[in-house]
Amino acid sequence: MADPLFVPAGFAVPGGLVARSLRLEPLGPQHNDEDHEAWTSSIEHIRGTPGFHGRSWPVDGMTLEENLADLRRHADDFAARTGFTYTVIDGSAGRVVGCVYIYPGRHEGQQGYDADVRSWVRADRAELDEPVYEAVTAWLATAWPFVRAEYASRRR
Repeated sequence: MADPLFVPAGFAVPGGLVARSLRLEPLGPQHNDEDHEAWTSSIEHIRGTPGFHGRSWPVDGMTLEENLADLRRHADDFAARTGFTYTVIDGSAGRVVGCVYIYPGRHEGQQGYDADVRSWVRADRAELDEPVYEAVTAWLATAWPFVRAEYASRRR
């Protein structure tokens, strides 16, 4: 019988990643103001980011309080090991510039993906999209237990 857990019980979930001038750390309520400002200033850019086409998020008009509830849900998922969301911080500026989501595959049984991975960066830091993609792709291959992760390519 297949293990119903998203990640094996004994797997040590990475606490973050440092790659180039980027730092990933678990997303939580402490990031609310910066996270909300980052994505609300970049809604059209995020909607055009590979992996976000046709998705229900980002939502126009989401309040800071609604965003806080969303961040708490992501933190709860992280604690329960049912999904892992990391904020992307520009190490040189110490500013939230994006997010990485690692959740169970949405097409399990059809495409055979065991993880659905998405990431976005704020519009005014669009040049970081490909470096985030490359760093996360390498991280998934070396630090995570997934056989096949679905992560929309940024490669041209």
